Amino acid sequence: MGGTEDWRDQMKGRIMSLDDLKERMFPEMVITEEMRAAERVFPVSTTSYYASLVKTPDFQDPVFAQIVPRGDELRTPPWLVEDPLLEKTFSPVPRLVHRYPDRALIVATSACASRCRHCTRKRVSASTQESAISSSELQACCDYLRKNPAIDDILISGGDPLTLSDEAVAKILSPIVSVPSVKVVRIATRTLVNMPMRFTDNLVAILRRGKPVYVNSHFNHPVEVTPAAIAAASKLTDAGIPVASQTVLLRGINDTPQIIEELCRKLFHNRIRPYYLFQCDLVYGIEHLRTPLATGLEIMKHLRGRLSGMAIPNFAVDTPGNGGKIELLPQGILRREGNSTILVNSRGIEVTYPDP
Repeated sequence: MGGTEDWRDQMKGRIMSLDDLKERMFPEMVITEEMRAAERVFPVSTTSYYASLVKTPDFQDPVFAQIVPRGDELRTPPWLVEDPLLEKTFSPVPRLVHRYPDRALIVATSACASRCRHCTRKRVSASTQESAISSSELQACCDYLRKNPAIDDILISGGDPLTLSDEAVAKILSPIVSVPSVKVVRIATRTLVNMPMRFTDNLVAILRRGKPVYVNSHFNHPVEVTPAAIAAASKLTDAGIPVASQTVLLRGINDTPQIIEELCRKLFHNRIRPYYLFQCDLVYGIEHLRTPLATGLEIMKHLRGRLSGMAIPNFAVDTPGNGGKIELLPQGILRREGNSTILVNSRGIEVTYPDP
């Protein structure tokens, strides 16, 4: 599927333009001037594997819509900005973001196997000059961690850190896990979705070294949960590395209760924990993909009572500025009556719960 099974060839042979996409994958695709204008703002990049998941080359297709620019990306309402979460403000040393007391994020590389049109870190991944963290930058990050021992949880992100070589991944992990106060490392990667052949036996062995490592992936639609992705995730879970998915709610792609239910079910059945259902961040170029908060709440209401609690993600908004993540739930409390609380279950039935 999608050409070579060697991940290095997938990276080297990425589709890097609309013209390349048309020539190699979708000869019937019509490229408009608006699409080209959007491409100049945020370039195209995807693997042949991921592009091969497209069934119809139009914006009704959930994979096509995530990798192909469209004129709607040029809409720039004032609430959409380059850095909605103020990561640059909370970066005490280059490539490290410290927004929460006990957690820090390290941007390992600007490279991605496939650039998502809804990317929250476009300011990093939009550059055609891809760069990885240097030895001196990594040393500065680790020095900062030693000086701030309250940080015990490190998220390695990008770009996508697993687009780096095995040797580079090992060189990044080794000094981080050697910091005594660091207890857990999380790898944020979409390669399970867009380049699952990346998970070689050697990479899995590297991830198993040292302190606990978690892999957080990013599945947005059931069509992405392919046999190749399932096999790659199974390698990780069989090796004792937990796998979770952070889904982004995207208008016209996955914003129905049925699609999210199917996705969560497929993930759960294959030992991938549905972790978050995120509202789109307020980054430029994504207004056409944003959904009202009410859409996510309706989806969560639908999931309750239909899925095991372990298969239901947390619906959250990573609020702009320094607001942090806020989790939202459909209202379960209707009213108070005397010493009792009147609740409503997933079937809309009222239940009386007596307080002590």
